[in-house]
Amino acid sequence: MDLSNCKQSRFFGVHFNFLAAKCLVLVVIALFLGTVLLPTFSGLGGVIRQNNFVFVHNRSFPSNQPVKQKFLEVPQIVWGLNNQKIAFARACLTARMLNRTLLMPKLSASLFYKEVELLKPISFDKIFQFERFNSICKGFVQLSRYSAVSNQSDVIELQKGSGRRWTLEKDLEQLNQFSKHPYDAREIIRIVGKNPFLWHDHWPTKDYAKVFECLALVEEISTEADKVVSKIREIGMEVRSKNAMSSSSSQPVPFVAVHMRIEKDWMIHCKKLEQRLNISEICSSKEEIMARVGNISGLKTPVVVYLAVADTLLEDNTVLNGWKDGLHPFEKKKLGVFDIYKKQPYLFQSAIDYEVCLRSDIFVGNSFSTFSSLVVLDRTQKMIKVGETKLCGLDVRWPSYAYNIRGSGNSPHPWVTNMSDTSLTAISYGSNHISC
Repeated sequence: MDLSNCKQSRFFGVHFNFLAAKCLVLVVIALFLGTVLLPTFSGLGGVIRQNNFVFVHNRSFPSNQPVKQKFLEVPQIVWGLNNQKIAFARACLTARMLNRTLLMPKLSASLFYKEVELLKPISFDKIFQFERFNSICKGFVQLSRYSAVSNQSDVIELQKGSGRRWTLEKDLEQLNQFSKHPYDAREIIRIVGKNPFLWHDHWPTKDYAKVFECLALVEEISTEADKVVSKIREIGMEVRSKNAMSSSSSQPVPFVAVHMRIEKDWMIHCKKLEQRLNISEICSSKEEIMARVGNISGLKTPVVVYLAVADTLLEDNTVLNGWKDGLHPFEKKKLGVFDIYKKQPYLFQSAIDYEVCLRSDIFVGNSFSTFSSLVVLDRTQKMIKVGETKLCGLDVRWPSYAYNIRGSGNSPHPWVTNMSDTSLTAISYGSNHISC
């Protein structure tokens, strides 16, 4: 055998083995880096153990695929309609802060404050339009159905604190913590504990107004509200015709809506509140309400006054007596629309009354009532959206008044919402602060 050929073969064999070994070492190093070092970078996948919890961290997506959607789940929303609207908006704004989509929450069709087991859950989209909400609120907050969740077991719970020691600052710190790694890796953050109405408030009034603006009643409810408003205006035309007043068919006959809070449970509550806050402008008797509504400056009569009152007052005919000449009071029974209400659960009834008050030409309510306060907020927002620069005065487009606060000449005080407030606390818990 040729010695030179033998040496050459040995050389190439040794060289080949050296290259193979070198490649093998590089592969091992690459695998080590991929499994040990890369998970420390927030943009790549991996498994992280922290505080006895295992968080699956998977945020690496191909550039041509959308980022995986993440969600916030909240407890069932309870209490009155407008307490529920505030709680819902607070849940939406919490989801926005956490950069998540709110999973469509359960509302409560019945009104129980203590007997939680008697609450009747009802889906959000049975009261408000789901698609319309997302369309109007696109880019601000969004809702999703549970069917959009890809892994319902990929959940971490956020336990809301309670008591006096759970301060506004601690609550905000907790939310900021859950907006970051590793908590933000989970597909669902589930908030457990108290009802969202009782959560700390971290958002300005204008943000709540944006959410409320996106809430449109489902057709079933808005159609019923249409019937009530039409009936009120129809009676208004009859009243005017009897008084030899002509009315253009193109111009709807105006009406006044009064949210009359004089039922026993409210009077007990407001008296206690007056004592606790050491003020005297919360409770109003029916006589005081009647007198102040009759003293509204520039009110053209005759006019129909729709009384949004609790069902317990429908048997009390005295709420219809004692009004100033030219004011024609009507409640559900006298108006002939009680059948529209009584076939519906509480939440539907309240939503119909709210819509009627919202559409009224003049609204008069109690500034310590959440119902009244949200009606005024919506009316204020409506004036701002159409470009109204004057929100207070005699010639306001949709004026509102607070009958529990005395205005000039013993009239109800003009009322608009201060959209520059840094929170909704004044509305959520009652206030006699009004901007006019």
